[in-house]
Amino acid sequence: MEGNKIMRQRDIGGIIDNIKYVLKTHNQGIGQYARWIWQNKEKSRSLLPSEYGCADAANILYTIGEFPKDAEERSAWVQTLQSFQNPKTGLFQEPTHHFIHTTAHCAAALELFDADCKYPMHDLLQYTDIQALYGLLDGLDWKHDPWSQSHRGAGIYAALVLTNAVDSKWQDSYFAWLRREADPETGLWRLGCVKEGSVPVWHHMAGSFHYLFNHEYAKQPLPFPEKMIDTMLWLLYEDETFREVAAQRISFIDVDWIYCLSRAMRQTGYRRDDGKQALETYADRLVDFLETIDPKTHDGFNDLHGLFGTVCALAELQQALPGKIKAERPLKLVLDRRPFI
Repeated sequence: MEGNKIMRQRDIGGIIDNIKYVLKTHNQGIGQYARWIWQNKEKSRSLLPSEYGCADAANILYTIGEFPKDAEERSAWVQTLQSFQNPKTGLFQEPTHHFIHTTAHCAAALELFDADCKYPMHDLLQYTDIQALYGLLDGLDWKHDPWSQSHRGAGIYAALVLTNAVDSKWQDSYFAWLRREADPETGLWRLGCVKEGSVPVWHHMAGSFHYLFNHEYAKQPLPFPEKMIDTMLWLLYEDETFREVAAQRISFIDVDWIYCLSRAMRQTGYRRDDGKQALETYADRLVDFLETIDPKTHDGFNDLHGLFGTVCALAELQQALPGKIKAERPLKLVLDRRPFI
């Protein structure tokens, strides 16, 4: 790592093999993937090919270097993903997420195939008006539900940008709002809401992650990268509520923290050694956890959406810590190509 310290390399070949196994079990045809293949207690899961099953399978395959190359196969994928779009509203909708999240997520998956949505996003075009956009952002519950509400505040950017519905002036206005509303104490969003909120700080971190990857896609500077680094290190070392979930489940929370720290570190040399050490500590915890999992029985691995989040975490760690994460093929983070996960 730094100085004379030797980094402990972690070979994730076995973990990648487990991920490939899960993809095979969820495959119901070319480009046809179920998000889950067994039920929960509430019997609320669809075990058929779905928006998140198909989109997340494409994302995972891209990340691990197994993305389809055959033209006919890619065409079948595109047709499947496009089939989920409502031609009247232009939206992609399913029960587990807000429609802006689902719409942005499917549009982002189509982009991997160099493909577009089949129809314009009619019901989202109202937000091409700057005042309507600001009304949406202002109306989000930043204090009490920053995590899931960020799916809307960040998803509207990704959905409209990926479908070429907005110009650079609109994007400038979007990032201007976020600059004004960044919290100078934590580096997170939104001003005055992090300390006053009723949820743990790591919920605000998970929400801010979504606005951060939009900044990264547009090559925009972070308002307070040093403060974001301080907050990420505080979460890892001092926030017990975060330590209970960090590297302990199959979800997006790991990539949220890793990405916030590593991308803030790209913009400043502040606490570089501390940040690198924290990332290495996190990498070891995450790999240790993943090596204990039986993909045939673990319910987290049964969920392709949560599994995609974990795959993203490994990809970002491999970038942030050269030589730490060993895989047969270098992982490719989809966020380096386009926004939204």
